[in-house]
Amino acid sequence: MQPDFIGIEELVWERLSLIPDPEVPVISILDLGVVRKVRYDGNTLEIVITPTYTGCPAMSLFVAEIKAAMHDQGFDEVEIKTVYSPPWTTDWLSPVAKEKLRQYGIAPPVKDIDPDNPFALAPVIPCPRCDSEDTKLISQFGATACKSLYSCNSCKEPFEYFKHF
Repeated sequence: MQPDFIGIEELVWERLSLIPDPEVPVISILDLGVVRKVRYDGNTLEIVITPTYTGCPAMSLFVAEIKAAMHDQGFDEVEIKTVYSPPWTTDWLSPVAKEKLRQYGIAPPVKDIDPDNPFALAPVIPCPRCDSEDTKLISQFGATACKSLYSCNSCKEPFEYFKHF
């Protein structure tokens, strides 16, 4: 008979939801969508994660924070596996994460119009502060590679945009 570890795995998911993204601390690593799977076999806790992009500098911190949190929960054997396929996408951000980003002052990702159409207009990035669509790109790169810097022509405030990947 297979032992029932579902309750333990649910507790692990709950604890993982408390670990903030080190680059955007208003969202958790679960909100971000990097945690793919949790499995406990009675001895070893396995957690599968996917980086937001290859070479993401936060990955080592993700691993350290996850291991520390799980050790605090009494797990001695914690194995973190990193998988790259399928690649992470901003589509994995939860709706809650997108709203948290907006409230924090970061415009959440907007799907590209049509990447196969070179004549397609760039997506409109609404200002997270005043909701105006009268915004302009200032720099393709913000504080991190996953964000761009924009300015709102209505409220005159700069803001970051979490790029759609």
